[in-house]
Parts: sequence; structure tokens; C-alpha cells
Amino acid sequence: MTSFLSRRRLLGGALGLAGLELMKPTVSFALPARIQHQPGITLPQLPFLYFITFDLTTDKKSDIAALMQKWTEAADALMKHESAPHLVDSGDVEGLEPGTLTLTFGFGPGLFMKDGKDRYGLAACRPAPLEDLPRFTGDQLVPAHTGGDLCVQSCATDPQTAFHAIRILARLADNVATPRWAQTGFSPDFAKHQTGRNLMGFKDGTIQPDITNPAVADRVLWAAPTDKPWMQGGTYLVARIIRIALEHWDRTNTGFQEQTMGRQKQSGAPIGGHHEYEPLTLKQTDKDGNPITPENAHARLAAPQENGGAELLRRSYSYDNGLSYIAERWPPWRQGNEFDAGLMFLAYQQDPRTAFTKIFERMSKFDMMNQYTTHIGSGLFACPGRLDGHYIGQELLG
Repeated sequence: MTSFLSRRRLLGGALGLAGLELMKPTVSFALPARIQHQPGITLPQLPFLYFITFDLTTDKKSDIAALMQKWTEAADALMKHESAPHLVDSGDVEGLEPGTLTLTFGFGPGLFMKDGKDRYGLAACRPAPLEDLPRFTGDQLVPAHTGGDLCVQSCATDPQTAFHAIRILARLADNVATPRWAQTGFSPDFAKHQTGRNLMGFKDGTIQPDITNPAVADRVLWAAPTDKPWMQGGTYLVARIIRIALEHWDRTNTGFQEQTMGRQKQSGAPIGGHHEYEPLTLKQTDKDGNPITPENAHARLAAPQENGGAELLRRSYSYDNGLSYIAERWPPWRQGNEFDAGLMFLAYQQDPRTAFTKIFERMSKFDMMNQYTTHIGSGLFACPGRLDGHYIGQELLG
């Protein structure tokens, strides 16, 4: 697999739902031929994830530039199963069938300003869409799983390949950056062209923007032409660790689960519908005049029609970290060892202020799902494009 594919090939191979109605007229802008999108964004979702963030420990911008050059060279080699300068292989994937790997890199707000300090003289280069996320209703963010100056998303066809790449990149970061937090994830094989199910048993990601349409991708996904020059060809990533009280959910009857989700569990169809890809029943009412899809159902609150057309590209994974002891939970239904499991939510968008934040502000207050879910980790990152022959971020750091 080549490390950075052309825009046409990326969009042509992406998973998306054809035929979604555009919310407003759009004009597609031409991406200069030499600027490429990073992999792992629009390519079909691979089944295993290793997501990691780093805190920068150096006080020199030149060290960060050197690290990004090493990381870019290593990523190019790893994704093509080749050797590269600085690439010291740990040998842990020796004998494994070579699989597909994508590596995606991002810069967090701390690269530009941290603790009130412009550490690297980059504050003026911070793009407006990289504005800190607000604190949402119900957030219980754990500092050890929040933030990060740099991030790496490693996706692969097997978990060891995904982790293997992270180990090499972490080793290259010695004396420049140190790991802050990480989360692994798994997902059904999307190559089967079926919507995968999350740990709650529901199909996850039925409604997606049609990024096979360049006009939609330019409107929803890629940085606007008015964004910072170094962000052209790039996008913005919101990463959230969402813990799910599976014990509570598994004791809830299916009917209430479906009302909470706003979809039927088996088929994935909207409430009152028959097929997964039917339009949501947002205006239909029952014989008593009540909405078929509850006003606070998850699917309704997330729908573009309910958010002024706001959309983002989901690439989420389930996770299972074993057991952990819970001393209290609202509602206080149980204490003791519980599954530390849930959803590693990854969403790419043109501007988090008008996409994720706009959508989730309402969801955090009214979503019926909130009685089962808790957001415990969060990160926001700018994932730039890449100019041919340059390392990722060279236009910013060079």
C-alpha cells in the first residue's frame, strides 16, 4: 500500500452513503496537485486501532521538526513494509502475514500555547478551528486521558501490526516527546460493506456524509481554503473516550433501548421504518400525536436535520480495558467491579466549532443515552495535509 494516495483514489475508495441530500449549495475548490491528504481518514476503516497522544518535552522547535521528519519517513516505510532511516525494528511482527496499515498524525493545542506560554513561537499559527473544546454537561474527563500535544492514529488489519508501528514511533520520540495516554480499539471488518455493531448491539455509523462526493468532502471534511496555509489538505480530529455502563444497558429491555437509540436494534431501521438506510422518522407521530422517534433519542439529536446541517465523519471503535472498580455512578444502580469498556469516538471534520461542538452541546444535555454513557477522555487535533516530498507539518515547523 502506498503511504499517501491521490485525492481521487482516496475519495473513490472511501466508505460513504451515496445519495444523501446536501443541506445547501456547495462549490468544490481544487486542491493543488502536490498536496495530499493523510491516510486513515477516508480509506475504508480497518478493524484494529491503537491511538496514542504525546506531550512535548523539548524546548526547541527544531527538535519537533526533526521528529516529524523521522515519523514521516518511518510511516512511509511501515505502510509499504519497507525499511527506512532511523527505523529500528523490534521484530515482534516477524512471521505475520503483511497487513494493511495506516498512520495519521495530528497537532494538539499545546503545540501552539500551553500554560499561557508560546513555547515554540507558533501561537500566531494556531488555526481558529483548533479552539479548545468547551466543557460539556456530564463530562467526567480524567486528566490522564485528556489532551496531548501530538497524536498518532494507527489502524491495521491485526492488532499487533497497529501496536508495532506505535512502538517504533514512540522510540523515535525519545528526548522530544513522551506518551501521555493511549486507547486501543476494535471494529467489525468494514470490508464486508456492512455497518458494524457497537458494544450496545446497535449498528454504529449508519448516517455518514457522502465523502465520495468531492463537494461534500470539501464542505464537511477538509480544511477550508480560508484556513491556515499549512492546514490545506488537512482536517480536524475530535477524539473522545466514552465509557458505557454495559451492565446497566444489558438489564434494559430491548424496547427501551430502541427508544433511547431512535433505531431498531436488529435491522438498524428508524423507529417505524423497515430498512437501515431509510430517512429517520423525525416528523411522524403515532395515533396519540406523540413523535415516533422520541425528542431526546440519540439518533434524532445527532441528525444533521436537527443541527442545521452539521455533519462529521465518524471512524469510531469499541474498546475493552477489562474490569475496574466503580465506587459510584449516576444513577446509583450498582457499585463494584464493572467492565471498563465503551467507544473510542473519532470524528474528522472541517471545523469542530460548527460540527462536533454544535452537535454535542445539545446531546450532552438531552440525549437519553447519557444515563448509560460517560465521557472520560478527550483530545482535539489538527491533522494537516502533506506536500509531496515534505514531511508532515513542514510548512508549519520549517
